[in-house]
Amino acid sequence: MITLIIDAAKDNVFFKIIDDNKSYTNEFSNSRENFDKFTGLLFNFLKSNNININKINNILVNQGPGKSSSIKASIAVVKALNITNQLNLYGFKSSQVKNKNYNEILELFDKGKLKKNLIKINY
Repeated sequence: MITLIIDAAKDNVFFKIIDDNKSYTNEFSNSRENFDKFTGLLFNFLKSNNININKINNILVNQGPGKSSSIKASIAVVKALNITNQLNLYGFKSSQVKNKNYNEILELFDKGKLKKNLIKINY
């Protein structure tokens, strides 16, 4: 099972892939320039780690609060990926991430505590 975490609520856009015992991460400045090419950054990240979007089972996305334009872009992208690839979407809140440590998010996901397909922005 492959899980993708996307967090664009803070100063950096963060991508993380978890594939069994392997994980890959990358960060980009959460700037207007990167905001405009968000989808390209995501697909380049996947390609550089030899991950096909069809192989991803779950996407966990930060719903905020945080930088609203970036959150809106990331949610729009994951909803489009859901429509085209029937992925499972789960949302989490910024308060659940401490010091870029996503272990709590993964624990909540493993315990079934994240709501599936209920993705909305938290202002």
